[in-house]
Amino acid sequence: MEMNRNYYQKVVAVLQKNQHLVGQLFDFDFNKTPLLISNNSDTNTDLATVNTTNTKEFSLYAKQLLAKHNAVASVGGYLEERVIYRGRPLFDQDNRCIHLGIDINTKAGATIFTPLDSRVHSFADNDRNGDYGPTIILEHELDNLTFYTLYGHLSRNSLIGLSNKTILAKGTPFAQLGRSSENGNWPPHLHFQLILDMGKHSGDFPGVCTREQLEHFRYICPDPNLILQIDLLEKTTQV
Repeated sequence: MEMNRNYYQKVVAVLQKNQHLVGQLFDFDFNKTPLLISNNSDTNTDLATVNTTNTKEFSLYAKQLLAKHNAVASVGGYLEERVIYRGRPLFDQDNRCIHLGIDINTKAGATIFTPLDSRVHSFADNDRNGDYGPTIILEHELDNLTFYTLYGHLSRNSLIGLSNKTILAKGTPFAQLGRSSENGNWPPHLHFQLILDMGKHSGDFPGVCTREQLEHFRYICPDPNLILQIDLLEKTTQV
């Protein structure tokens, strides 16, 4: 754990120092576009009236919420204890409820761009109900430190023509958000996660953990807002 924390501190410091080098993930600027902070915890009483395991109902709720607030996207969820995993066997079986990434909820088909020079680490279609669906993991290096970014809930077309170790320059369009029918049965959104150690994982990595696992995973998965730089979101990263 001490080694994880030491490397964590180094990567956080490098990302903070080099924020000017990071590009946009979407064709809109998070800080110049109407955004809404998402809330999938039990403090959001609206969720008590929505069957979040029903894809059509949950997707309609998400779409109407953006329209109500004239927002292009809703963002948030890092280390959020979520109620939306209840009733989904993928999470109920081991009581996972703490979200390790940031979700960007916007329209299906939206193009995603590489935020930094990248190399494709791995990719897969994690097609179980409630899972990531099509997923791409990119590898990055800054100041001789290696880290990874995970992009979940993509379109299946995003995986066509990919190969491991493919080099992608910063700003390259490389994926699109998937529809609910292909993204694991969720409202269209991007699960974006920062990872320091992939271990033996390939094309997949835990995006949700149990309360008991949180202290372990928080030092492997720092706040993704170090890359996204969304002013609305307070950085919860500890250094």
